[in-house]
Amino acid sequence: MENEARPLVLSPYRLLWSFLARDFYTEISYRLGFLVSMGGIFLRAFIFYFLAQLVNDSAAPLLTAYNGDYFAFILIGIAFGSYFGTGLTGFAQALRQAQTTGTLEALMMTPTPVSLIIVGSAAWSYTYTTLRVFVYLLIGVLFLGLNLSQANYLAALVVLILSIIAFASIGIMTASVIMVIKRGDPLTALFGNLANLVGGVYYPIEILPDWLQWLARLLPITYALEAMRLALLNGAGWAELAPHLLALALFCLVLFPISLLVFRFAVERARADGSLAQY
Repeated sequence: MENEARPLVLSPYRLLWSFLARDFYTEISYRLGFLVSMGGIFLRAFIFYFLAQLVNDSAAPLLTAYNGDYFAFILIGIAFGSYFGTGLTGFAQALRQAQTTGTLEALMMTPTPVSLIIVGSAAWSYTYTTLRVFVYLLIGVLFLGLNLSQANYLAALVVLILSIIAFASIGIMTASVIMVIKRGDPLTALFGNLANLVGGVYYPIEILPDWLQWLARLLPITYALEAMRLALLNGAGWAELAPHLLALALFCLVLFPISLLVFRFAVERARADGSLAQY
């Protein structure tokens, strides 16, 4: 009995690194797609820069909290708003890929915790999104006059961490629905379009009707983008950011545990139905 083979259990860090390395090598195997994606960032940054020249004067009164600069406002919106898109679709895409390649069921049969499988499956998506955000900001600073000299980077990092957890929670629940009903495109499209409409990605929510502003306050992206802009453009301190940080922390505390429970339920439901590997 003492010589009986035991399952190999890797540390969480090695497991996460394994997920990340696997997806990284998969991504770089399609070099043209990677280069096209990076080129798209340059094009979008310049498009919004020239658009800002058109609307700066009319938008300035609505952007006094952000120094009246529409280009800075929208660049941060599209850059950091991409974390919401990644959180919303990254887990579902990773789940679908694992189903189509036949690795999902094998992973679920290992001692790997479900929560670690969830995090690891989207590790590369968040790493890639972070690279894209860095490129957006670098283009803005080097070529398009984006001024981040007053930025409170520590506060921005805290905002980013809370935002990622809140966004990921919604994405995990979306992936759970897909696991059960095998179709989630309408759900992700609904949340994505709603975020673009009322989340403050392209314009301040103050221009929206009151009932849409109320709806915006139910989404974590609204607080995340407001806090990120205040931290990066105004160098806002902790006291000014406290309401936004508190709201994001509440989203995290409520949504993340619920998302893990929902995902675990979806896995057990799919196992019971024998549909875990179906897509």
